Amino acid sequence: MASDEHDERGFFGERPLPTIKRAAAQEKPHYLGHRDRLRERFSATGGEALADYELLELLLFRLIPRSDTKPVAKALLTRFGTLAEVLGAPANLLQEVKGIGPSVALDLKVVAAAARRLARGEISGREVLSSWNQVLDYCRAAMAFEAREHFRILFLDKKNVLIADEVQQTGTVDHTPVYPREVIKRALELSATALILVHNHPSGDPTPSRADIDMTRTIIDTAKPLGIAVHDHIIIGKNGFASMKGLLLI
Repeated sequence: MASDEHDERGFFGERPLPTIKRAAAQEKPHYLGHRDRLRERFSATGGEALADYELLELLLFRLIPRSDTKPVAKALLTRFGTLAEVLGAPANLLQEVKGIGPSVALDLKVVAAAARRLARGEISGREVLSSWNQVLDYCRAAMAFEAREHFRILFLDKKNVLIADEVQQTGTVDHTPVYPREVIKRALELSATALILVHNHPSGDPTPSRADIDMTRTIIDTAKPLGIAVHDHIIIGKNGFASMKGLLLI
């Protein structure tokens, strides 16, 4: 019996170390090489050469440092549609996607806020009517993916340079109360001589409603005797925008 015990101890004592497990522990996670390659592509070609999910991956590299972010990026795009819609989504909905916790959702909203600030910088201090595409880009970045209607006013001086950009009212999913007197009162406070009205349709369809048209005409009629022009009323949706002036509605 003692001999058997000695043999068994010798067997286990002479067994080699589990080199396979040791090698696996030292092996780098597969996604690290992918991260390096994606960074190199961005550095060489810029963001225009990358798909939405790849740009989103690059953002998530910093926010989720120890995980494969490709599945998370693709899940976000599956849930929301585009990179712009991901950044525009409310934080609570972002957290419904597996892999996105409160801190990552907050960081994505910080990126979204920075993008809006950048877009606004494209029109600040410029003659707005000559920078119309930048105005539309800014309005879309600021409002297209809001879950509720927002009524925004761009206040312009006599040279059509932006004085102020303010959200005057926030409503429900399909209605925002707008008070023409308050619009004109604020324009007078800012010494604005022209306005661009903007609001969003959370449904995604930017087609003006009858109420939108009537409200806009009321503001125009109230503003005109005071020397304040209404250049346009832009309606922003996920699927595009509508210009009331372009549609010959005002």
